[in-house]
Amino acid sequence: MLRSAASPCQVAAHTVKHMAELIKVDQARLGFLLEYAVRIIISGKVVAFPTDTFYGLGADPFNLAAVSEVFRIKGRTADRPLPLLVASIDQAADLTHDPPQLFFTLAKKFWPGPLTLVVPASRQIPLKVTANTGKVGLRWPHALLATALIEASGRPLTGTSANLSELTACSTAEEVERQIGDLLPLILDGGPTQGELASTVLDLTGERVRILRPGGVPESALKEFLG
Repeated sequence: MLRSAASPCQVAAHTVKHMAELIKVDQARLGFLLEYAVRIIISGKVVAFPTDTFYGLGADPFNLAAVSEVFRIKGRTADRPLPLLVASIDQAADLTHDPPQLFFTLAKKFWPGPLTLVVPASRQIPLKVTANTGKVGLRWPHALLATALIEASGRPLTGTSANLSELTACSTAEEVERQIGDLLPLILDGGPTQGELASTVLDLTGERVRILRPGGVPESALKEFLG
């Protein structure tokens, strides 16, 4: 029995991609937008939003399905941990296990800002987030929308950049939409980000403090803290 050929409309239907809802952030309806975004995040999905460096992918780090979705969207390999964004030093401290005093010194000096501090992760953080290292990178971004979203969520959020792993980080919502808009339910458009560099990443877990990635906080500003 011969099958009838698919009509052009049927073929087109299979190739249409769902694109993210892109919403411009308006102070007048910020409360509604935060509530809407939080509902998506709590449901285990991923939202793109601006930070002080680049746009990031916000998901619930305690939800393994959501964490897996972040890896899938970016095309990120499982051996690369996900940094977490927080809205206070106290919130960050709760995510660590016996952090060194230097963690608090650096956090008080450079947070909120473009400095990610790698510390021993508390047991509440899934190993998948840490890429089975037991370490986690924490940052309090200097970005009102990001902080408000974290506070409204009542938890830290994943903070890896909103882009495909092999491509450059995105400074605008339109760039995010072009790269991964068909993989996201929501992009919060807060305008272009102010940072030109990613955050500096400092590893505090060894005997000596090490810069894992240079970035927004220059080495000269960290010199007195480096081993």
